[in-house]
Amino acid sequence: MSAKFDFDAPNDRRGTNSLKWDSESVPDILPMWVADMDFKTAPSVTEALRSRAESGIFGYAKTSAAFYESLVKWFERRHSVSYKREWILYTTGVVPALSATIRALSFPGDKVVVQEPVYNCFFSSIRNNGCEISPNPLRLSGGRYEIDFEDLEKKLSDPKAKIFLLCSPHNPSGRVWAREELEAAGELCLKHGVFIISDEIHCDLVLGGRKYTPFLSLGERFAANSATCVSPSKTFNLAGLQVADIIAPDESARSKIDRALNVNEVCEISPFAIDAQTAAYSGGEEWLEALKGYLCGNYEFLSDFLRRRLPEFSAMDLESTYLLWIDCRATGMKSEEISKLLYEKGRVRINPGTLYGKSGEGFIRMNIACPRSSLREGLERIARALK
Repeated sequence: MSAKFDFDAPNDRRGTNSLKWDSESVPDILPMWVADMDFKTAPSVTEALRSRAESGIFGYAKTSAAFYESLVKWFERRHSVSYKREWILYTTGVVPALSATIRALSFPGDKVVVQEPVYNCFFSSIRNNGCEISPNPLRLSGGRYEIDFEDLEKKLSDPKAKIFLLCSPHNPSGRVWAREELEAAGELCLKHGVFIISDEIHCDLVLGGRKYTPFLSLGERFAANSATCVSPSKTFNLAGLQVADIIAPDESARSKIDRALNVNEVCEISPFAIDAQTAAYSGGEEWLEALKGYLCGNYEFLSDFLRRRLPEFSAMDLESTYLLWIDCRATGMKSEEISKLLYEKGRVRINPGTLYGKSGEGFIRMNIACPRSSLREGLERIARALK
């Protein structure tokens, strides 16, 4: 635990209209599912929101120069990539960003390539735009996912394939793609005329000294064929404030995306969203480093618990995010069976792996962004339910 930031402190969120904590019909369920942390955000954000609230006036707001400057400097400082102010579009969240970008750059009936298992909202964003899902299943090798480039090229070469929807870092597995992997995927997309949309919402939660490579850092020709979606929402636990950014270097693509944001009615954000993002990127760095250290400690605690108490469960190496992808195939049970058992007998809610595509069968996803006492309680409940 950081001496300055107390991540061990419990925060009672029941009765606050929390999706995570107030969605159950029974009160004793321990929620370890949705990607929502049980930690208070960075003090810089809290102070900015307090100042805004004390003004007592919450009319329409416009983004400030500081809003853009804080984002640009954050990515320059932390990830060595330069974004120009004019490349940036803002919206209410990464899912609306994905949906609007798909709408802007495809037509109903087109195919969108995704790498299963993958974030479940990818599927709904594709279907809601009348497009077809084209799966490029990831290969599991030595307990780690790899890209099947032969299959990827097959899917991208389909004349109906117009978009490759990339999740980087990857949700639900936490895999951090290497620069060489991203370049190889980018080359295939250029070869076959497929536009890349890169969801990089978890980019600031790369752990253990690993290196996140922004897709836009690969070079101009790759950048011109892509749009990147980012947000402080996962990093700073701001999802309820609804803010995200699309970085699109190509003027033609950006203009189409801007139009789609307006058509989808997600082109305005609140004054609280503007202030929160600005404060997070301007003053949240020390808090973030402390958070990442605490998450690594939670992962070590969980891994040790599984080795001692639940050897039939195997957690994938946590390269990024706070979402554990756990291999349960040794139990001989289906993902939905495990999920139901843990809910009914363990009183713990997790996500079944099949939520993320067919290749998620035999896996579950667990959120470990909580005080260690809550993590311990959840693991004990799981152990009791399985025994």
